[in-house]
Amino acid sequence: MSRKVVRSSKFRHVFGQPAKADQCYDDVRISQTTWDSSFCSVNPKFLAMIVEASGGGAFMVLPLAKTGRLDKSQPLVCGHTAPVLDIEWCPHNDNIIASGSEDCTVMVWEIPDGGLVRPLTEPVVTLEGHSKRVGIVAWHPTAQNVLLSAGCDNAVLLWDVGSGRALAELRDLHPDVIHSVSWSRDGSRLCTTCRDRRVRVIEPRSGRLLAEKASPHEGSRPVRAVLLADGKILTTGFSRMSERQVALWDPAHLEEPMNLQELDTSSGVLVPHYDPDTSMVYLCGKGDSSIRYFEVTPEAPYLHFLSIFSSKESQRGGGWMPKRGLDVSKCEIARFYKLHERRCEPIAMTVPRKSDLFQEDLYPDTVGPDAALTAEEWFGGKDAGPLLISLKDGYVPPKSREFKVNKSILEPRRSQPCPDGASPGALEKLTEDVRQLQARVAEQDRRIAVLETQAAK
Repeated sequence: MSRKVVRSSKFRHVFGQPAKADQCYDDVRISQTTWDSSFCSVNPKFLAMIVEASGGGAFMVLPLAKTGRLDKSQPLVCGHTAPVLDIEWCPHNDNIIASGSEDCTVMVWEIPDGGLVRPLTEPVVTLEGHSKRVGIVAWHPTAQNVLLSAGCDNAVLLWDVGSGRALAELRDLHPDVIHSVSWSRDGSRLCTTCRDRRVRVIEPRSGRLLAEKASPHEGSRPVRAVLLADGKILTTGFSRMSERQVALWDPAHLEEPMNLQELDTSSGVLVPHYDPDTSMVYLCGKGDSSIRYFEVTPEAPYLHFLSIFSSKESQRGGGWMPKRGLDVSKCEIARFYKLHERRCEPIAMTVPRKSDLFQEDLYPDTVGPDAALTAEEWFGGKDAGPLLISLKDGYVPPKSREFKVNKSILEPRRSQPCPDGASPGALEKLTEDVRQLQARVAEQDRRIAVLETQAAK
């Protein structure tokens, strides 16, 4: 009788450990919008979550240590005039966060150390260039102040946040709504998925199409894709029979997948999170109550199922802590902030080890908080991998960094003379009145949509 040989892997016994009740964040009204984003972003200083808000769009920012039941008067970031659809912390400054909204704008915010003590309504920068709602924001992994936004106008814009200008616009590559965007590790390539069921690999500055795959999964439901460190592409999607799938592709040979696995028949879109340090991929979807994790290896069959973390309650979204924010003394290799209807629950993914010493094999040098390039260098054609740091002595966050923005470029309208007979104060009041009117109109539209949905049922 032959014995089955079990593949050796140090990640085979990784397990998920939910935080205790007093380490969760309670009484958070997570957004009810149907947009398929994570609704959450986290870094070693702050946790940000998109929440329900009347008269516009808002998200909440909390210092990580502010756990427990939240005060109902907790101040929000509330400058958008319509619901916020996506948020992401800047990888090079833990006090800077970007948000995309149904009001067609992208806003960049600076959060003070210690969190908010009053509502934040004035962004550092407002980026206007989309004609429809903005559903995706993604910072460049290695270049300072470079931000990508993707909207329902089927356009991808690349912004130099310091000047407030879109220095590259990809408007003709996607014929339909963009579902996901993933940067390569050095930011030299983009991988996008679209409602036309095609996966594209793009040179972002020129817009040149490097590779394209039609229907990586045969089903009609949305596909998600991430670029791995070695250039391969991992996708999630659905079969023709609506079974959820995960697949691995070589961009040079897109005719057949290197590996394709069928998972289950749930309806939620699986969102992949890739950790280049461990070559692990975590899959979780909205409405799921589990997180699957896999290991990617250079040898066949390339994609190995490791295990599954299951819980009773389904999730509305969630965010992943950067590696520098993890507890290396407990062999924590990932931490997921799971969003419930009214709560956020951290879940630590841990490798069981008996030693208290630093485990060098689990923690190779990882991405640090310093940018490798300036925006000018990157838009000028230069590429560079991330600057790495060691976690051996624990990560010590740097002091708050100054976020430099060229105000004279960002606010050209304010330097213009006021119309005859109008004072600057009157002009500001008129602007505020218009903003409030837009917020009321957006609220009315949302109520009408709700009534139409109820009538249809």
